[in-house]
Amino acid sequence: MMEKGKPTTQGVKHKNSFMSASYPAEEGLPKAIRAVLTKALEGKVFEALMLPLKVPKTEAYAWTLLDDAGLLEYASLLPPVMTVQGGKALSELTKHGELIEKTAVLLRPCEIRAAVELFKLKQINPDNITLISIDCPGAVPLSAYLADPEKYNREFQEHMEEKGKEESLRPVCQVCDKFSLLAPAEVIEEKEGYAADIHIGFLGQKGKQLLLFPLTEKGRVMVEGLGLKAESPAESWEKTVETMTAARRKNRQAVDKDFLSRISGPEPFSEVFDACINCHNCMRACPICYCQQCYYDSESVRLSSENYLARAKKRGSLRFPLDTLLFHLGRMSHMVLSCVSCGACEDACPASIPVGQVFSLVGDQTQAAFEYVPGVDRRQPLPLQAFQEEEFCEVEIPCECGEGQPPSEVNKNA
Repeated sequence: MMEKGKPTTQGVKHKNSFMSASYPAEEGLPKAIRAVLTKALEGKVFEALMLPLKVPKTEAYAWTLLDDAGLLEYASLLPPVMTVQGGKALSELTKHGELIEKTAVLLRPCEIRAAVELFKLKQINPDNITLISIDCPGAVPLSAYLADPEKYNREFQEHMEEKGKEESLRPVCQVCDKFSLLAPAEVIEEKEGYAADIHIGFLGQKGKQLLLFPLTEKGRVMVEGLGLKAESPAESWEKTVETMTAARRKNRQAVDKDFLSRISGPEPFSEVFDACINCHNCMRACPICYCQQCYYDSESVRLSSENYLARAKKRGSLRFPLDTLLFHLGRMSHMVLSCVSCGACEDACPASIPVGQVFSLVGDQTQAAFEYVPGVDRRQPLPLQAFQEEEFCEVEIPCECGEGQPPSEVNKNA
């Protein structure tokens, strides 16, 4: 368990913290990434690869498990949209047991974080899996992309080249401060606990090269299997990531403050979900919602007509669908500590409810209370699975937790 006061971070500069191997990218980032994966697959660094492929003759993307390097020609290594959250796709592949072949999976940082949380929840078996993360420029809203795919493909390419305007990205992506290598600061030298096994960086490189960062033994094996050595500092990349992270965090704080002011209080908060049609798409798209049978889909919430009439009589009227707000609050209480702010729920909402922004805001506050950043450190247990004797002492009785607090504060808490 991490010590109190030492929160996990990403993109924090340490002297000689990240050593990388470079790979030329003069013909474009997609071709370079494709070449790296092809070489690794053909060289049997891993036997299979899971990544998104564009469905022919459509604007859709599908997660595909392949062992034929020739199919990488059709791979969309970083799609402009997130159709299915990669952590959820990986869970479907591995939750029933270990893979028999070495398999690599290419994921965005938020998808890597979801995979780590699902591993902690015993929904992913990490054996024989190499997790590859990549610098992420964000994703565009799914509804906007489907309305004009040509425009948003073009704008997303500008983001890949670090020239795009963030206004075209999803709201959660505009304020995402975990878009690159996820590094628990205290394990930089130990090479333990990293979310990914290897990270592909391209920020700050002006499209000239890829940087490969081996973070674990699996990552080192992959880099060496490519005939490369990670022995070059990545100062320009680190500086770019630091600058972007600081700007995103500042923007996130401002956006959260504004959003909180607009939804604070029972009525403004409930109004956010007034348009909910009770489809539960947000739950089905969320990588952290993994229950086989959700209470809100069970027989327990399917009432008799007499029950509905009795409720209507007692309240004066009864709105249908029933208890939509209760569903969102229930889901929030179950998964918010592991929410990785991926925005999959918001993309899936047919009523355009900013559900991702709400859950992200509440997640930030709840996770901060536990000094927990989901999906960054594989070793850090889930907050509700780890007991700390001195945790949340401010809500205990004075005789148990009065030491070190002024009497006025002790009496108030009591």
